[in-house]
Amino acid sequence: MNKKWLSGPYLLWMIGFTVIPLALVFYYGLTDANGHFTLANIAAISSPERLGSLLRALRLSLISTVICLVLAYPLALILRSWGSKSGMIVFIFVLPMWMNFLLRTMAWQALLEKNGVINSILDALHLPGISLINTPAAIVFGMVYNYLPFMVLPIYNSLAKIQDHTFEAAQDLGATRVQTFLRVTLPLSVPGIISGITMVFIPALTTFVISNLLGGGMVLLIGNVIEQEFTFTANWHLGSGLSLILMVFILVSMALSARFDKDGEAGAF
Repeated sequence: MNKKWLSGPYLLWMIGFTVIPLALVFYYGLTDANGHFTLANIAAISSPERLGSLLRALRLSLISTVICLVLAYPLALILRSWGSKSGMIVFIFVLPMWMNFLLRTMAWQALLEKNGVINSILDALHLPGISLINTPAAIVFGMVYNYLPFMVLPIYNSLAKIQDHTFEAAQDLGATRVQTFLRVTLPLSVPGIISGITMVFIPALTTFVISNLLGGGMVLLIGNVIEQEFTFTANWHLGSGLSLILMVFILVSMALSARFDKDGEAGAF
């Protein structure tokens, strides 16, 4: 039996659930209601409301990605330093990801709302309450919580591949800890950093669930605009046209990831 036939189910899956849906998005995005070719659906992003939602989504996703990177890199270094003992810690860290995404986000809603857990604790301590729900800050909290593991794991995977004798060689050559980090650890972990940035930035940019639950419809991101075009106005052409714009950011991120992680090993966790 030719081993190439074993790829048949995978090819069918890719065609049915990737190629055909993408082809439909391109078709609807580049045509009008009469099926005629048009770029109006893409040009619609220039309206103040839609452009504002795109810039807002870019800003919040960038902030969330930076926060995830700042939190994830030291954690990945700590996990690597623990060696074989880090396996259980990684498992515990990944465990919340097994819970439904919607439930995890709703948990933050219960924490941040006006009469939620955080304000109840502050009230018990006779401290002034804080208003976080339905704000950009709440959305950033939700993004960081949901996507932080996607930053930690690729970086940890890259760091774990660095052999101990590499650091020993740097020390033998007289490098200090700071020099070893800047000239050895950091450069060798770049593939994991790029992979992590891609895996956090793209879902953060395209999300609409987090902004719906934690933003309460008060903070519209481009993902919310696209969702409304599909579900409320039933304008698949406009929704697909706006989706094509987001696809540009996805392709750029994939190109960067392929440039710095040619073997695709950083994300193999």
